[in-house]
Amino acid sequence: MKLHKSSLGHLMAVLFSLTSLTTLAQSRVQPVSLAGNAYVTERADRVRISDKGVNNWSSPQTTVSAYFHVDKPQTITLSLQGKGHATMRMTCNGKKQNVKFDSDEPANVGNLKVKIQKPGYVRVDLKGVKRDGEKFANISNLIVAYEEGKVTCVAGFSNYWGRRGPSVHLGYTLPEGNDYEWFYNEVTVPQDGEVMHSYYMVAGFGEGYFGMQYNSEKERRILFSVWSPFDTQDPRNIPEDQRIRMLRRGNGVRIGEFGNEGSGGQSFMNYPWKAGETYPFLMHVRPDGKGNTIYTAYFYAKEEGEWRLIAEFLRPQTDTWYTHPHSFLENFNPEQGYLTRKVQFKNQWARTTDGRWVRPLNAIFTSDGTAHAGVRLDYTGGQTTDGKALFLKMGGFFDENVKSGTHFPLPAYDNARPPKIDWEALEKLGETL
Repeated sequence: MKLHKSSLGHLMAVLFSLTSLTTLAQSRVQPVSLAGNAYVTERADRVRISDKGVNNWSSPQTTVSAYFHVDKPQTITLSLQGKGHATMRMTCNGKKQNVKFDSDEPANVGNLKVKIQKPGYVRVDLKGVKRDGEKFANISNLIVAYEEGKVTCVAGFSNYWGRRGPSVHLGYTLPEGNDYEWFYNEVTVPQDGEVMHSYYMVAGFGEGYFGMQYNSEKERRILFSVWSPFDTQDPRNIPEDQRIRMLRRGNGVRIGEFGNEGSGGQSFMNYPWKAGETYPFLMHVRPDGKGNTIYTAYFYAKEEGEWRLIAEFLRPQTDTWYTHPHSFLENFNPEQGYLTRKVQFKNQWARTTDGRWVRPLNAIFTSDGTAHAGVRLDYTGGQTTDGKALFLKMGGFFDENVKSGTHFPLPAYDNARPPKIDWEALEKLGETL
């Protein structure tokens, strides 16, 4: 019987898949979905990674990279699962293999053996070599066959949050027995930690946060937000008597609302902050004596040599002084979770209601649900190597890691002194509404 060319191609793909599966059956197997673990690291077309795999891949110059973690040195075997009519190339640790897809049904192709010398993250680059139609193969999974230990990747978890990477935090422990109304902190984004779509949050508090963002090539922001006491993801649902009210606004500051992570009032100022420079932040929290609390955020514009008011908000149905001072670092673009972000904080001070500046006792490193689920391991924090600052680092699939809940002492400063603040001048900043 003579087989038609397309039928022959389909049969060969099935036989190749069966051979690959026989090899994989002799090892442990971990599918690494491209939907949760891959990124376009070199783009020359409109390729898109979705929950269904890789779509619209047409250029041989485009590279899609998948990442996973192995905890023991060993030899692994890599194959691809997908469909289409194209030749693709896998590259890992300097080894390459061209594999051919020739089926409209999902098939497993490839048999690339790679020796892993030490525990850590592994990167596999995929490129299109030849295509029969307009698009290269739609690849859904990288299949990892391994001998021992554990392979870690985003699996059984949200692809969106997994691809964003783990957010990391530093909580500052204040001495007990005092009420606090001010918190001061200084932030520096190092040159190698500056990545677009990052939030470097400097002076958080129990009901909101205050920091700076890198939003686009043309825009950087100083952002200050306060949650409403009403629990909703849509600010339109907040009752009028539980809405955040603006009392004072700084020059050039935009006021609005936010949602999808709780809801409330938000303000931001476009400001061209620079990597490598240090910027002070000053946050004020005080009850108004009428069952509400007032939150005021000040940013020191180093290039201008002066304090700037961002905004002053009133949060109804709230009676509190400053609680839970903290900082955090996050990536808010799931397409960029393969890039490493870093930030440094130093010279933290809190001021009591009777006017005394005190230093926090220590800093506690914590991480978010992505880290707690164990699907991403690229997160760390603590003291910098020179001992002069605290730092946070996340994303980019590096091999360092620190356990959530780890306590770190604050850096010891020679002749440490609290900031000198002209309190009357601060009160005159901005526009009162």
